Amino acid sequence: MTTTYTSYKLITADLTRSLERVSAKPDVARETEYYLSKIGSITTIDDFFADNRLYNYVMKAHGLEDMAYAKAFMRKVLTEGIDSDDAFANKLADSRYKALVESLNFARHGETATSFERAQKGVVDKYTRQTLEQSAGEENTGVRLALYFERMAPMIANGYEIIADEALAQVVRTALQLPEEFAAADVDHQAQAYEAAIDFKDFKDPQKLAAFLDRFTALWEINNSTDGYDPLAVFGSSSGYGISPDLLLSINNLKLGGS
Repeated sequence: MTTTYTSYKLITADLTRSLERVSAKPDVARETEYYLSKIGSITTIDDFFADNRLYNYVMKAHGLEDMAYAKAFMRKVLTEGIDSDDAFANKLADSRYKALVESLNFARHGETATSFERAQKGVVDKYTRQTLEQSAGEENTGVRLALYFERMAPMIANGYEIIADEALAQVVRTALQLPEEFAAADVDHQAQAYEAAIDFKDFKDPQKLAAFLDRFTALWEINNSTDGYDPLAVFGSSSGYGISPDLLLSINNLKLGGS
């Protein structure tokens, strides 16, 4: 049996090769070839939205497939850019919209927006990574969550950013062994608990991030396994992360929706 921990390790042991295998798949290679052949000729936002194949490629690359239908919303995101504090994307809690603008910044660069590497190879790399994560998720949701967290965690600056992204929050709740009910607690209390339990600078350290994800994948397997297998026994349960007894008591005393 291949566990969550083992599957995640197999993919990340040689991530470059894993990504190369994904990019070589016929459907991925076909869509990527089309994207690279067309994106450089796109000079306006109107041009971009007129080509559904390009548009859908970019949306998937940024993990926004579920918002592909909302073209008026996405047009506002791209039109306003990110240079102003009042720009629409800067007001959204979800960082994926800002990342999309950074890839295709028509508001800043106009007709040359698609000529930059971040708009071409950068988007292709994002598309390949998204496809890898989605494919992994078809076999094991925990592996997809771990891959996503590995990619996003170095950018986490505070507890509120975890709360704003349910995938990140699910990983953290699992790794810290928090009850599902904790997600319904007062937002400020949640953020304080995360910030007390985790030094977010650790996620910028590959070794510390790996240790955190080792813990997550093992605990995910325990929580979702039907055979009683304990993958924590493979490498020990100590990871340097956890909720202190005092903090756990405080969390357990929280009233849902308030203090």
